[in-house]
Amino acid sequence: MSALARWCVRHRRIVALAWLGALLAASILSQTLGTAYSNGFSLPHTESTQALDLLKSAAPGQAGDEEQIVWHTTNGAKVTDPAVRQRVEAMLVKVAAFPKVSKVQSPYGPFGARQISANGTTAFATVTFSVENQGLTTTQSEEFVTVATSAAEPGLQVAVAGQIAEQAARPSIGGTLPGVILAGIVLFLVFGSFFAMALPILSAMASLGTAIGVIGLLSNIVKMPDFSTELVLLIGLGVGVDYALFIVTRHRQGLIAGNDVESSIITAVDTSGRAVLFAGIIVCIALLGMFALGVSFLYGLAVAASIGVAFTMLAALTLLPAMLGFIGPKVLSRKQKKDLAANGPRIVGAGTKGFWPKWADFIRRRPVLPAVAAMIVVVLVSIPFFQLRLGHADQGNDPKTQTTRQAYDLLAAGFGAGFNGPLQLVAVHAGHADTATLDRLAATIRTQPDVATVMPPFDLPAKDGQQVSLIMVYPDSAPQSAATNDLIDHLRSSTIPGVVDGTGTTVYVGGITAIFSDFAQVLTSKLPLFVGLVVLLSFLLLTLVFRSLLIPLTAACMNLLSIAAAFGILVAVFQWGWFDNILQVYRTGPIEAFLPVMMFAILFGLSMDYEVFLISRIHEEWLKTGDNSKAVRNGLAATGKTITAAALIMILVFGAFILGGITVIKEFGLGLAGGIVMDAVFIRMAIVPALMFLFGKANWWLPSWLDRLLPHVTIDPEGDEGGEAGPHSGGGPAAPTPEAVLV
Repeated sequence: MSALARWCVRHRRIVALAWLGALLAASILSQTLGTAYSNGFSLPHTESTQALDLLKSAAPGQAGDEEQIVWHTTNGAKVTDPAVRQRVEAMLVKVAAFPKVSKVQSPYGPFGARQISANGTTAFATVTFSVENQGLTTTQSEEFVTVATSAAEPGLQVAVAGQIAEQAARPSIGGTLPGVILAGIVLFLVFGSFFAMALPILSAMASLGTAIGVIGLLSNIVKMPDFSTELVLLIGLGVGVDYALFIVTRHRQGLIAGNDVESSIITAVDTSGRAVLFAGIIVCIALLGMFALGVSFLYGLAVAASIGVAFTMLAALTLLPAMLGFIGPKVLSRKQKKDLAANGPRIVGAGTKGFWPKWADFIRRRPVLPAVAAMIVVVLVSIPFFQLRLGHADQGNDPKTQTTRQAYDLLAAGFGAGFNGPLQLVAVHAGHADTATLDRLAATIRTQPDVATVMPPFDLPAKDGQQVSLIMVYPDSAPQSAATNDLIDHLRSSTIPGVVDGTGTTVYVGGITAIFSDFAQVLTSKLPLFVGLVVLLSFLLLTLVFRSLLIPLTAACMNLLSIAAAFGILVAVFQWGWFDNILQVYRTGPIEAFLPVMMFAILFGLSMDYEVFLISRIHEEWLKTGDNSKAVRNGLAATGKTITAAALIMILVFGAFILGGITVIKEFGLGLAGGIVMDAVFIRMAIVPALMFLFGKANWWLPSWLDRLLPHVTIDPEGDEGGEAGPHSGGGPAAPTPEAVLV
């Protein structure tokens, strides 16, 4: 690491130009070649996928997305009035001619009476596309909504619901600019220097700009959701600023200790830079661990987020040292430069002045009190986690100004909330359709709880000797409701088998609502494997680096606790409705099904960041002194301000994304911000050091046989090898041999 830092400082112009060239090349290529983001995913071996495959096989034109155009009259008019009907039918003709529209089912047709509300003021048409929503560009989606709503006039409201309408009406994510501004304010308050404030932000923005360009290019090869760039910005901005912050802080401490600029930069990269490298690797491992789930939708997210973290880590280790070389001692504040000139060099954290040395001394004297108090807070915040319900937030959660929300409300008021997410029962039978069985099934479903309407079965074109039929079922409850999930389970396990068993007819429950229900069940079933894999890998890495069993065990337990607290906050806000007006949560509902996986990977990685930065500094002191109490005290005193400042930046950056209009991004922002508060403030600054004081030298215990068996890997600088090492329970030297150092 020291050789890399030295080269970057001495060849800083080359490094800066290389990053500028990479940023321009990635951005230009991405704009020239275009992107191909896609929200499509497959869930093999699920009923909803089998239903969709049957529809695609029997009637490809019926297997695409279904949109609902809803219109509502006021001032005493009815949707059947000649003037209203004429205006709407003219619009439906234009919709039918829209590219990739295969069918328009109008309420004015021979079988459309069920599509008109009982009071005659609301009606809807179902528009079936030959492709799923990712088959249309955003521009095409916007044009479709424009055509559909062109019939609106005073007294006639028209709105559109569906995935294509959602794509067209997608709100701004918000958060990026406010996050940068807030991060800059915190950095200036911490450093007291404009240059020290600007460098972490410049490093993060340069790396993220390059990463987003690369991700856009990769979207043509790897299927990535269309919010991948927003997620990368959310994660990368916080991580990138934090990584740079730790290195800049260590460099400033080196200058205050009397080192020259170049040697101080090299030392900073060789110490904090190693921690950045190790922490970044753990974050990437946690993110890429999502491949173990076997869900294609998450592969692209994992790759995109990992690229964002990797680029910010690389910039912190190369571009940042180069920029530090450009500005020299200007990285110090005026107050620090005056103090250095007047009083000479000093070691940061070794004294007793300031909050963090005093806090470290307090925990050293009374470790039980802060540990118990912090644990009570974290546990209380975690309690709502046990009420976590996964699902998909329907369009009733969209802002009231969006056409999707307006259509949702009109359908719910005119017909019932379930009309926003009908279920598709796809039946297949060898030879001719078993009409009697299907009619009996439809009649039985009509008598089931939570069923509003069941459309008569209709046959699709026969193919390969099989007849495929479709029955549309409209629940009473909303698509995101637990009652709708219960209905799906009841139909599959009881109602359908009770009618079709022994008849030769097979029926699958599909539709977008069933797809999201299956998605949640698949992820829930595989989540324990994913959590176990990530925890095990991080435990092994920490054991290798710190030659300890207690430290990685404590880290794993504390990380899981902070993640539980983060989900407790999400449940309280998005499921229970706490502070919903303040946070602009329009409607309570389930937590997005893929959120636990993504948030676990991100939060586990970020929590490990703080663990690594804290423990690596404590480990340095342990190697120098062999005194556990002194090492923990000095390590906490030296890093407390930096870790809490880094956490505050993360909290503000993540919290700023709550300002956006996308529910899932709001959930990410609040969950990550809340998790960082719990982890950095209560766990890393109170519980972990208190436990390390209580455990004493047992922190560094490792069985001799295991110490000999494990390879020696360290994030401590090479220069420590010749120093005085602390006692090591394995019987060997705590410091690694030169060839084993992690570089």
